[in-house]
Order: sequence, then structure tokens, then C-alpha cells
Amino acid sequence: MQANTIEEFEADIGQQIKSLRLKLNIERATSALRAGCSVSALKNLESGNGSTLRTLIAIVRALGREDWLRNVAPMATISPLNIPTAGGIRQRARASKK
Repeated sequence: MQANTIEEFEADIGQQIKSLRLKLNIERATSALRAGCSVSALKNLESGNGSTLRTLIAIVRALGREDWLRNVAPMATISPLNIPTAGGIRQRARASKK
């Protein structure tokens, strides 16, 4: 399924998590317990009804798929050439010039 809206992405991610959990033959209550979240939070995640980032990370880790998270936010190595020389780390984007 090609997800185009946020709701479609939520449903797609939830379905992938549910499919993985079932493939691993883990009950919903067991997954929730391992993740340290409620069964209803897992149910909401799997059904695409919204979830917190904390619940998503906890469930993905409980299912042993941290690699999914690393693909989303790969660990970056910091090069001295990429460090800003003045002013430190940027706090916001600049307005576009018209």
C-alpha cells in the first residue's frame, strides 16, 4: 500500500507492527508488557488510531526491530568540517527570500 496521508502512514506502520508481532507469535498483552505500555496503547498503534513516539519506540524495541528506528534516524558521525564556526548550533530555519 502506498501511503500518502499521515493517516495512511499510521495505518501502514500499525499493520507492519501487528504483522511482525503475529509472525513472532507474541500476544498483544505480552508485547505491551515487554514494552512497558498498556494494551490499549498497542491496540491504538496497530490500528493506526494514533500513538505516541514513546509507544512506537517501545513496541519496536520489544519486538526486536531497532533496525527500523536506525533506518529512520541513522546515527550520524560528526565531522569537524560540519560544525558551525560561529554561533553554535542552529535553532531555527531562515525565512525564504522573496
